[in-house]
This record gives sequence, C-alpha cells and structure tokens, in this order.
Amino acid sequence: MNDSLQHESAPLLRHNHNTPAAESAAVTRRSFLRGAGALVIGGTVLTACSSASSAAADPTATLVPSMAVSTKAPPTAIPTPTPASVAAAAPAATPTPQPARPVTADRVAADPTNIPGPVDWKEPKRHKIELETVEVIAEIEPGVTFSYMTFGGQVPGPMIRVRQGDTVEFTLISRESDIMPHNIDFHSVYGPGGGAEATDVSPGQSNGMIFQARYPGAFLYHCAVPILDYHISSGMYGMIVVEPPDGLTPVDHEFYVGQNEIYTDLPVGTKGHHNFGFAAMRQENATYVLLNGEKYALTPDRRGAMKVKVGETARIFFVCGGPNLACNFHPIGNVWSKAWREGALMSAPELFVQTMSVPPGSCGVFEMEFPVPGQVKLVDHAITRVVSKGMLGIIEVEGPEQPDIFNPTLPGEPT
Repeated sequence: MNDSLQHESAPLLRHNHNTPAAESAAVTRRSFLRGAGALVIGGTVLTACSSASSAAADPTATLVPSMAVSTKAPPTAIPTPTPASVAAAAPAATPTPQPARPVTADRVAADPTNIPGPVDWKEPKRHKIELETVEVIAEIEPGVTFSYMTFGGQVPGPMIRVRQGDTVEFTLISRESDIMPHNIDFHSVYGPGGGAEATDVSPGQSNGMIFQARYPGAFLYHCAVPILDYHISSGMYGMIVVEPPDGLTPVDHEFYVGQNEIYTDLPVGTKGHHNFGFAAMRQENATYVLLNGEKYALTPDRRGAMKVKVGETARIFFVCGGPNLACNFHPIGNVWSKAWREGALMSAPELFVQTMSVPPGSCGVFEMEFPVPGQVKLVDHAITRVVSKGMLGIIEVEGPEQPDIFNPTLPGEPT
C-alpha cells in the first residue's frame, strides 16, 4: 500500500506476507454485546433500553421496537381514521439545520488507483493483514458534514487482494477514539458470520481470526454488528479479491470504486451537519447515493477524474455496499467489454454489456476499452441518483480524435 493509507504513526491497513501469527486482545461475543447494550439468547440478539433518557441519548435504541402478541380476533372492519390519528401518523417536520461541524478528515473518498497490484505468486502464501476502524467527521459535499464510520479512513474500505489457497491472519483494530463497536464479515470466508463474531471489537480493542481463501472472486466485506445497516450506510464496507490460481489477464489500468447510500435527517444539499436519518433508512429513502463516499467525488471539480489514454484498457472493481439499493452500473459513452456478474471470476464473462445490475451485498468486475477520447461517466442508471443524489464518477480519456470511429460533426457543418 502507498503512503496515502498511513495515518499519524500507524497504518490503517497493514499487509505482510509470510509472517508468524501475532497475539491480539480477545473479545468474547457476550462481553462485546453487553457493552453494546445487547445480549444473545438462543441465537437471537435482544437489545435493551433501560430508560427513556437512554433512548433519547442513543437514537439506535429505538431501532428494534418491542412486539406484543394479541390473542384477540382481528377486527371485522377497518376503523375510520380520526384527524388526531392522521396528524400523529404524519412525517416529522424537518429539523432545524445545525452548523457544519469541524472536520476530522479532509477526505473519505477512496483513491480509485490506490489498490494492491495483481497477484504474481504461483504457490499459496500466508498474509498478515491488520485493518483499523476509523470514525471521522467529513464533508459529503462542500458545506455538508456527516459522521462517517469507515475501514481504514476511506470509503470504500481498502481493497484486499490474495490468491485462491492463500491463508490470511486477519486482525481488526478499533481506535480508542471510536465510539461504536465494530466487526467485519467477509463474503469470502467459510465460517460463522464470515468472521463477524470472531472479530467483534469495542473501542480500543483488537480481535482477529485466521482463514483460508478457498474460492475465487470479488467479494464484499462489511461491518455486521446488530445495527449493521447503519454502519454500512455510514461507510463500513469494502472488497476482497481472491484471484484464481492463474491470475487475471493484464490490463493497462485498474480502478476500485464502490456505491453506498447515506440516510440523513435533512434534505440533500442542505448546508450544515447532517445527523443519521434512522426514519429515512427504515423507509429506504436515501438522501445521497454516492460513488466512493462523497457527492461527485471522482470528477474534475472534486477529487479528480480517473485518467486513461486512447487505445488503453482498464479493469473496474466495483462493490455495492448498499445497504439497501442495487446499482444499475453503466458507463455513459462506452460499454462493459467484459463483465463478471457478482464478481464471479471463474465464470465466462458476459460481452459488451450496456448496464449491469449489482445488488447490495455484491460486486462486479468489468473491463473496458477506450477507442476514442473524451469523458466516460460511471453512473447508476436509476438516473435521479446521478442528477440529484451524487452518484457519478468520470474517466478522462486523453488522446487524438478518432473520426473514423466517432465524429461529432456532420459533413458540411461548420467546425
């Protein structure tokens, strides 16, 4: 990994090959859930609210409503709503915006080029990988702050890359400054919860596991605590790539991008600090739909576009964190020359695909050719998400015009 993944004196993702196991502080499932205000009984997670004041202090305390079982027969007629009941059921008024908070991170959008290189070893290896949970305040767009939860201080979290048959000694580290408990579920892991229970951490703790990468593909990883939708929406997801033994075909560029939606308590674009919108999340009414965690992050006017040259090729690793919305992934002005649905790298690719749906909790791997110059726009073709909610990235294709392939001027028109 390069220096952009370093923070203060400790790296956010540490990846060493062929190193011995290191001891880490163990966290039991029971002690973790007790600290999080929850207890497991018979495999069911029960959350508890000790008082009305504690529920007010913690907005997540009301996410699991109590359920009463009635023995009465259902009514034979639908009751007529009264004005009072209609008023009580009306949506809550939009809160008064709070001032934007001081940011603790200048950026959360992952650099799409900052990824591990292709697998170049032919025999199984052992990797020691450490990943930090990082909670920060950053801008979704200029003037709009939000409290993110991340892996490695970026959205999506750092890409991990290994070979089928490799063994991974993985440690999750929670900073002392964190507020929430966390863990990690790898969709690439055979084992309970994808390793979630084995990696439960509270602030200031570390925990880990050892797993073998037995099946190839591109897979999601995400936080999987009891209120996992809140954590994923706030940025806690990423990708692990398990390359097949023969590796992937060479390309000129590789880019790593991810989509997630954020739910807030204010309308999109409202200046100030946006608190998390639990009511909006229950209704799956996203405020923002983002590529790499920020509105229009990977464009020339924000963090910068991805760049290639005419005649080159690129591979796009795409992860859809969700937590609820699928992405209808489309390159405006181009096509997916090859597309591996669900990140299934051992399957034959689909060819010349215009738009591919990537469900939440999954990935896609795409290859592209660039025969002409200009911008290629990566979008979710549920197009309001592009126009209004921030889901856009740009690849700038540099090089000479190719009029035999594309000519923007008709014969006889002034140039």
